[in-house]
Amino acid sequence: MHWQNLRDKSINGESLNDEEATAVLNCRDQELLALADAAYGVRHKYFGNRVKLNFLLNAKSGLCPEDCSYCAQAKTSQAPIQKYAMLSADQILAAAERAVETKAKRFCMVNSGRGPTDSEVEQVAQAVQTVKDKYPQLEICVCLGLLKESQARDLKASGVDAYNHNLNTTEQHYGEICTTHTYQDRKATLALASQAGLSSCSGCLFGMGETQSDIVHLARTFEKLNVDSIPINFLIPVPGTPLAKTHLLTPQKCIKILALFRFLNPDSEIRIAGGREFHLRWLQPLGLYIANSIFIGDYLTTKGQSPADDLNMVRDLGFDIEGAIPDDWNLAPAAFAGDRSFTVQLKV
Repeated sequence: MHWQNLRDKSINGESLNDEEATAVLNCRDQELLALADAAYGVRHKYFGNRVKLNFLLNAKSGLCPEDCSYCAQAKTSQAPIQKYAMLSADQILAAAERAVETKAKRFCMVNSGRGPTDSEVEQVAQAVQTVKDKYPQLEICVCLGLLKESQARDLKASGVDAYNHNLNTTEQHYGEICTTHTYQDRKATLALASQAGLSSCSGCLFGMGETQSDIVHLARTFEKLNVDSIPINFLIPVPGTPLAKTHLLTPQKCIKILALFRFLNPDSEIRIAGGREFHLRWLQPLGLYIANSIFIGDYLTTKGQSPADDLNMVRDLGFDIEGAIPDDWNLAPAAFAGDRSFTVQLKV
């Protein structure tokens, strides 16, 4: 396979056929750099050498009635995680300040649960307005679960920029990882958020036993939905979850998945999300030649690479941080104080 031909097709707005898409996933490891170079050509066309940093806040942890088998916050999980109700507006503002200190352009708030109550949406809206008053340049994305139409409108009116609701896998495979809601429930929430004027953010989680056909089908699903931002997660087998002993990925396979998504979604923000450090390991920099976005700091219930290491990685690649001045890349002193990422202070 001539990988540069796939680059040219993608840049010219042509979709890969099934044979070409499968060839990406079957790329020989010896050709991995050539594949990444072709995908980089697409990335550079739409995003240059910019890297967008995103800061993730677990604003409500655990206490979830859903049975998603990959999730440490699900009702089926025995993982020893913090469990708490939604954080106060002051705590959320403190996390937003940490996001700004670590050069993040987008602040992502996640609440566990099937979906928010109207009261929780009001709490989120008030917190968003507080953050926007102090940091109007900060993009805000929220992830609250399944939405009602009125809730989507209220979030948009409060200043929320984007709504995240991951499809995670294909409809055919969905019943293997969750039984308490359906794939169509997730697609319906994405549609409601988009209709309300919120930027679409929806991604996937690999390493759960999906087939190559599932991977190709999912990449095409996002292509058809024209999703603005696609976080690509790789399963972290958290002890205490049903998938705790599932280890199906290699760094090379992760790179091939990223390349396929870039070819099929050339102008979408592709974010290497959860599992980046665990699965890509020393190939993390190579991943950024394909993706143009990462989370900086920790994830929902697992630790990430330190913000300083992330910034050094971007700097050593010769890339630019979106929205940051290159001469001002050093983290503010507060970003090194105590734990390396935002820590929730709770009274339980």
